[in-house]
Amino acid sequence: MCTENYDPYYPDRPVVDQYIPVWAKHPAIGSKPAFIWADDDQVGNGGSVSPRETLTYSELDSAVQRMAAALLGGLRRGDTVLVLASPGIRLVKLMFACQRAGLVAVPVIPPDPSVIGTPAEGPAHRHLLRAVSQTRPHAAVADALYVGVVMRSSVAALTSLHWVSVDHLESLPDSTSTVAAGYKGCGPRETYLVQYTSGATGAAKPVVVTAGAAAHNVREARKAYDLHPGSVVVSWLPQYHDCGLMFLLLTVVSGATCVLSSATAFVRRPRLWLELISEFKATCTPVPSFALPLVLRRGRSEHGTRPLQLQSLRNLILVNEPIYKSSVDEFLEEFGRAGLRASSISPSYGLAENCTFVSTAWCGAETKTLPSYKKLLPSARLPPPSSPLAEAPDVEIVVVDAETGKPVKDGVEGEIWLSSPSNGSGYLGDSAASSEVFGARLQGRDGPCFVRTSDIGIVHGTERYLYVLGRTTDVILSDIQRPVPAHYIETAAFESSPGCLRGGCIVSFTTRSASPSPVVVVAELQQNGRGGDVDMARICDGIRQAVWREVGVSIRRVVLAKSGGVPKTTSGKLQRGAARAKLLTGKLPKIFEARYAGLEPASGVVMARESTSHRVRLQSPL
Repeated sequence: MCTENYDPYYPDRPVVDQYIPVWAKHPAIGSKPAFIWADDDQVGNGGSVSPRETLTYSELDSAVQRMAAALLGGLRRGDTVLVLASPGIRLVKLMFACQRAGLVAVPVIPPDPSVIGTPAEGPAHRHLLRAVSQTRPHAAVADALYVGVVMRSSVAALTSLHWVSVDHLESLPDSTSTVAAGYKGCGPRETYLVQYTSGATGAAKPVVVTAGAAAHNVREARKAYDLHPGSVVVSWLPQYHDCGLMFLLLTVVSGATCVLSSATAFVRRPRLWLELISEFKATCTPVPSFALPLVLRRGRSEHGTRPLQLQSLRNLILVNEPIYKSSVDEFLEEFGRAGLRASSISPSYGLAENCTFVSTAWCGAETKTLPSYKKLLPSARLPPPSSPLAEAPDVEIVVVDAETGKPVKDGVEGEIWLSSPSNGSGYLGDSAASSEVFGARLQGRDGPCFVRTSDIGIVHGTERYLYVLGRTTDVILSDIQRPVPAHYIETAAFESSPGCLRGGCIVSFTTRSASPSPVVVVAELQQNGRGGDVDMARICDGIRQAVWREVGVSIRRVVLAKSGGVPKTTSGKLQRGAARAKLLTGKLPKIFEARYAGLEPASGVVMARESTSHRVRLQSPL
């Protein structure tokens, strides 16, 4: 068996669940917390966090064994199960129980039960129905209250399923069976997980992940971030897919402790994230890069009374490109006074088609500052090119000419391709798309297949840092025929009106599929509680001027939208295609719109402005 182990004293198992009994029996780790749930309602006024629930490795092993045996009471090994339990310790147990029972887990964020079967059903409910149709589950597991609501609804696709209450699974007595009698769970080559992509560029796709691929992925991440039983992770990311889910597996492989909170709690009070790091002396935390500006705006000292102590942090893992250097620098300047070190910054790259983790540019103990390219931080540091006679590496990242399939030279932009044992097995039920995305081969070279990531990248500098510039589907070809990743336009727009626009809630796109096409910017107005009138016409003009000055792209249409008007995925990624569709069908909640003629702002003519008033009074925060 190929092993990624770099520590001879470290356990090495082919699937993640098999690590749990090893740690449970370890004299120094069995009684140590594996997971702690510490949501915001447990933070007192100026006091410490009181965890709602703590689960040791010994308790985790017992709970997983009990729930796995209970699941197999009504299911057969290899059956597919929808997992809709609420985020928290229960969901953690359930995900590992599915692997130990040999079931295929399909984790889905449970839609609001109060709108099931009503006209208010939203994207989360539609995604659930799509998951039922695509994966054809044998059962669904959810909280007892949720099961009751579903069974009283009139949605036939849901009521026809066999529903299992997670409350019932937890209440059963301990099983007498043991892992020592022979592991009967998922084998390395068997499917353990159907993980949906974020859906940022289209409908979310179901990625088939084997238990061995998931184990390889988190072992690679453990090595990259140097995690071990002494590590403490803090994560508020959704536990249903991508980074949030994989950090559950990564915690167990590392023998670490993971402090969990909900994404809802973070959005409600971003400073909670930093308070948990301080309280538990966390060494590692993953966050999407767009979280930094949000914390800077709503997580400073005036938004909390508890002092922050961040010197314990070794890995501030930034995911969801682009990762702007200026945003990181501002974050370090603000929270460096609380002990945050520049050496902890870990810009990283990942995607659901490779389980999650791909690479990081983290320097570890090195004190040098990470370089930048086009305002972005790197997401990997690639080894020197191999000689033709060298054996192909276990994990290989290549920047490729998407048209020819031939690797490009360093310094040339191209599509990022990835070959790794962590690669998914394909998209469930879509052989054509699976072949195109998961079956790519480099021109003139035999060997393993590559995953086409649809991300634009470039290897730059003598140290061969990889920069992820954006998605191929989000590149805008404007009037001047120069392709520009959409995020550069959106960043320039945001910086044009400090305090007036919501960070992470600005999208840009073209209105026609043919190119060149007029470029549109849609931005949500900030509700910052400052009061006073805001001149929306001036905001629109400022956006157009800033984008021309910073990016060289002419904006023909600026739309200011109500809060929540810009569609996003459950992980917070912008859905530019969905925003375009809402605008063109008249479903975007507009407050004000300006249209322009001419290329340069100086020569542009305002064609139309639409609003009840050019000025609005900013409201208090939500």
